Amino acid sequence: MRLTMRALLFVAGIAIGAGTALGHHSLSAQFDLMQSITLKGTVTRVDWSNPHVRLYLDTDGSGHSDVMHWELEMSSPNQLLLEGIRIDTLRRGDRITVTAHPALNGSNLGYAQTISRPRSLSK
Repeated sequence: MRLTMRALLFVAGIAIGAGTALGHHSLSAQFDLMQSITLKGTVTRVDWSNPHVRLYLDTDGSGHSDVMHWELEMSSPNQLLLEGIRIDTLRRGDRITVTAHPALNGSNLGYAQTISRPRSLSK
């Protein structure tokens, strides 16, 4: 009986660990790491939550006046804090320039690499 319980706990532990490992994706699964795009626009929202901070940016459409809405994934809140970026570093209405890796599916989604504004900040 004891051996059966240990075996069951062992299998449950492996299953839980595998689920956690599978939940984390590599950047190359969603973003084109061989390409970079530069976006200039206005911050509309910042979602400071795990597992990744999300930055929402409105940019002028290329060659026309239509506004384009972008969602940019960033590092985890802990990693950004270690890099000196705080929850109040980026605010709604800030004009910024972002260099990002675009989404593989062509949507207005990217992974932010650098962010700059009148005083520079790096991701």
